[in-house]
Amino acid sequence: MPIVPDDKNWTWVLERPCPECGFDAARFDVATVPAAVRDNAGRWAELLAHPLVAARPSDDRWSGLEYGCHVRDVYRLYTYRLRLMLDEDAPEFPNWDQDVTAIGDRYAEQIPADVSTALAAAADELAGLFATVHGAQWQRTGFRSDGAAFTVDSFARYMIHDPLHHVHDVEDGYLRLGA
Repeated sequence: MPIVPDDKNWTWVLERPCPECGFDAARFDVATVPAAVRDNAGRWAELLAHPLVAARPSDDRWSGLEYGCHVRDVYRLYTYRLRLMLDEDAPEFPNWDQDVTAIGDRYAEQIPADVSTALAAAADELAGLFATVHGAQWQRTGFRSDGAAFTVDSFARYMIHDPLHHVHDVEDGYLRLGA
């Protein structure tokens, strides 16, 4: 059974804590985003080395491998979008369909060690770029294709929830698999 596409507007995580993973954007210190991204990548190295990394906990949930591929691509995408926000005035981000990417790039068939290496590199690049943000740059704006508006500050809070939340998803999946 294919994964049902996620069509939720996750910007609500900027307004209230996530009931699943506990992330609270209002309490997240954006100055720590470089360290949080790098720490998260380290956690993904562990998750992607798990013996059940390619197993789906259910037909309608991604495997740890598929989530790892997604997080790698999120880090790449957010590096691109952050560059746009820092280099252009009020850019509109091109649309990205994560589900189309997962199928087209065959997430389930990728090699976990390669995904881990690429995820770490993408995280390091994004963390490095966030480390350059200072002062008024945190208030620069960008817009998603659906009209959602972000400052670099809210963008950082929104972005970091995704890889943190997916660690929760994978850990829960491993528990469901009996690991």
